[in-house]
Amino acid sequence: MKQNKATVQNKTSFRKILKKVWYFIWEDNSIWSWLVNIILAVVLIKFIVYPGLGLVLGTRYPVVAVVSGSMEHEGNFDYFWDQHGIFYDPYNITKEQFSKFKFKNGFNTGDIMVLSKADPAKIKVGEVIVFKSSKPDPIIHRVINKWQENGVYYFTTKGDHNYDLNRAVGENRISQDNLIGRASFRIPYLGYVKIWFVEFLKLIHVAK
Repeated sequence: MKQNKATVQNKTSFRKILKKVWYFIWEDNSIWSWLVNIILAVVLIKFIVYPGLGLVLGTRYPVVAVVSGSMEHEGNFDYFWDQHGIFYDPYNITKEQFSKFKFKNGFNTGDIMVLSKADPAKIKVGEVIVFKSSKPDPIIHRVINKWQENGVYYFTTKGDHNYDLNRAVGENRISQDNLIGRASFRIPYLGYVKIWFVEFLKLIHVAK
């Protein structure tokens, strides 16, 4: 009988604790509650949502934030082509062809790009890919050439805004082994949340 009472008391105490925790997380407006909510959100996104999305989309990096202006366009498409079109002549890419490329008007710093699996055999000239290079952050540029050597696919990319290839990071010869993903669609400017957060961490010397 005493054991049953103790069991009931333990269950009651446990329920009270759960109610207090629930209230603290979801209803309390204290700064500590907000901090716990932020931590829980980060943990949930990093360890559950992000890996789950990656599993569905077939890439370890399903979402990336654009942190440079190398794909930005100034003015309309005609203006862009007047400024950059001559570069694409050696690659036999015409204005008409480019106008049918996905993200033909580029994208901006702070945009979020959702990626899908980068199957090297299926990637076409004009598509936007993300790849590893000598830089710490992955690079997201447009494919302007593709070829195969000894069964391995290689790619040349260029940032739409750039006037030349960035040979320093090897984008004139990108191996399929360095592919991270293929850009599927864009969410404008949402990536600034990540950029500002990283800059804040740098400011307080938590990140480099």
